[in-house]
Amino acid sequence: MDQNLINKQLMEELSLEQWQVENVIALLDEGNTIPFIARYRKEAHGTLSDEVLRAFSERLTYLRALAEKKDQVIRTIEEQGKLTEELKAQIENAKTQVEVDDLYRPFRPKRRTRGSIAKERGLEPLAKALLDPNQPDEPEALAAPYVDPEKEIPDIAAALSGASDIIAEDISDQAEYRARIRKLTFDQGTLTSKAKDADAESVYEMYYDFQELVNKLPGHQVLALNRGEKEKFLKVDILSPIEQIEAYLLKKIVPAGIKSPGRIAVLENAAKDAYKRLIAPSIETEIRNELTEKAQDGAIKVFGQNLIQLLMQPPISGQTVLGFDPGYRNGCKLAVVDSTGKVLDTGVIYPTMGKGQQAEAKVTFVKMMAKNRVSLISLGNGTASRESEQFIADVLSEYNPLAKAKNAPTVSYVVVSESGASIYSASKLAAEEFPDYDVNLRSAVSIARRLQDPLAELVKITPESIGVGQYQHDMDQKKLSEALGGVVETCVNRVGVDLNTASPSLLSYISGISKPIAKNIVAYREENGPFPSRKALLKVPKLGPKAFEQCAGFLRVPGGQEPLDNTAVHPESYEAARGMLTKMGYSLDELIEKGSLRSGMPLVQIQLKGMDRDALAEELGVGVPTLTDIAQELAKPGRDPRSEMPKPVLRTDVLSMEDLKVGMVLKGTVRNVIDFGAFVDIGVHQDGLVHISQLSNKFVKHPLDVVKVGDVVDVKVVSLDIAKKRIGLSMKNL
Repeated sequence: MDQNLINKQLMEELSLEQWQVENVIALLDEGNTIPFIARYRKEAHGTLSDEVLRAFSERLTYLRALAEKKDQVIRTIEEQGKLTEELKAQIENAKTQVEVDDLYRPFRPKRRTRGSIAKERGLEPLAKALLDPNQPDEPEALAAPYVDPEKEIPDIAAALSGASDIIAEDISDQAEYRARIRKLTFDQGTLTSKAKDADAESVYEMYYDFQELVNKLPGHQVLALNRGEKEKFLKVDILSPIEQIEAYLLKKIVPAGIKSPGRIAVLENAAKDAYKRLIAPSIETEIRNELTEKAQDGAIKVFGQNLIQLLMQPPISGQTVLGFDPGYRNGCKLAVVDSTGKVLDTGVIYPTMGKGQQAEAKVTFVKMMAKNRVSLISLGNGTASRESEQFIADVLSEYNPLAKAKNAPTVSYVVVSESGASIYSASKLAAEEFPDYDVNLRSAVSIARRLQDPLAELVKITPESIGVGQYQHDMDQKKLSEALGGVVETCVNRVGVDLNTASPSLLSYISGISKPIAKNIVAYREENGPFPSRKALLKVPKLGPKAFEQCAGFLRVPGGQEPLDNTAVHPESYEAARGMLTKMGYSLDELIEKGSLRSGMPLVQIQLKGMDRDALAEELGVGVPTLTDIAQELAKPGRDPRSEMPKPVLRTDVLSMEDLKVGMVLKGTVRNVIDFGAFVDIGVHQDGLVHISQLSNKFVKHPLDVVKVGDVVDVKVVSLDIAKKRIGLSMKNL
């Protein structure tokens, strides 16, 4: 497949123009990152989103690998002297690697098989004779000359059996037959699952006697069935339309001229053997692999969208936060961090271990809040979270009235997901960041900081450990890691980071900055003090002009030598930005003094609407998309896109499941979105499920069309099962 064919396929699949495809490929081949291309090369691709550009990059990689495989297969067959123009054209026109594999199958080196052994014994001419419509003889007469005990062909039956093995293998090697059987199985087959032990209790009981059309299976069921099979609770099979498939094969291999019932019976048995022994097992494996791959891709996409919402949660700034990591025997770990994330105090209390220790815990807890003027508690949702939440609520009911009377900060709390906190606290990174703290205390610090700035803290944890997906541990970990890494990269670059405070973990996700360069930036900063400007980055070891080009626009330098360094305007566009301000009668001084222009009003954008954008862009030497982005940045310099996201729900009291009643309407926060619904935190420790059928009065194709992680929603309790800790919720008719 040459580059022109790849370009054409990308145009068709992604609905792009030729110039867009050619420009994006050129940008990628030059080593530009997706965030950089999406943000600073809009004119070259027509303002395509990060998501489209990532899909483009992945598809380009696949198509190039496919083209390489085609070339390799063609060379191999040509070396065998068996390449025809027709076969070459079929390989070149194949759309997938499966099609290429089917075409290559007859020419692939094989281990010794029943068919190859039969060929070694000289039975290939007999196989051809059985298929020859011009042969008048019955199968026994055709086979008689091949009987040879010295070749381990003791009788006619053995000769016919060997010839049938050859025919069966030839049938199974035909790409046309395999493609047709694969389609029939996918379109008309049924996937079934049975319990290996019908009396065994498990989460897979709904699949103990289950069947569904292969082409109707939703992704979450595919992944559940795979896991149930892996854990040996289920036996999963695909029931194919066997009669239709066998009839198709017989029609294909029996020439019209053959009238002998005996020969037809031999060929029919060979066709059935080919399907049952050679084709069906591999086709079933291929289809299940395809179902799994599609299910995983869908789950990764949902995981990625959830992760975006979680990472883009608005930071809670200006507050002193107490991180509360709940536990039983080892106690609850506490860590207080100030508004910059600096650790002020740590401790361990035992509020879940009896009245005596609970009273002592209350004293310690109150002293810590008062001493550090804590205004917010970040409570992890892990083991003992419910008891800890009750303890916090009881303490705050007494503490807040007294604090208010003394003009001290009153305290609220937020329950946050602690997924990945323990993994981070035991990591090398956490040990480097907090060498003097116990592993458990590091976890409490992480829980506090992930409320202050979710993005900055969560980037320290492997994305798949953050816990906003489904079946992530069953997926291709390399593909999952790459996809989620791309999501984190998108979020970090969309927000931008403070060059003088960002951790190496955060910096390593910035476009063009590798982990070694991130460490070099921090080392340079520690040795030489804060960076006065973006340009000073060029003094960092191993950070050259290309890396600077890729990263500069995503790094912020508040209060630096260049005011534009605290915006998303790229240094290559500074001259254009100054020219725009001059043209509109503004100055950078106003930008510095007021943080935005003229009483905080986005006048640049307002004035730009009344101007000839094309002419102004040409005069300033930039494209219209870049001109628009510059105006947006100058209207709100230093803006944080996360500020537009819904704020977390702050609480001072706690409910239990026993407090709930069917029909009760509550406000909750969406914690996770999966294919069949959304889990909502309503403040009772156990998240409730809003099934996809209860998300809206209208038809919902996927829950993400209605809700996202972090959304604050009104829900009604529609069912309760306290024993199984299940809460059914609805968002309909509210």
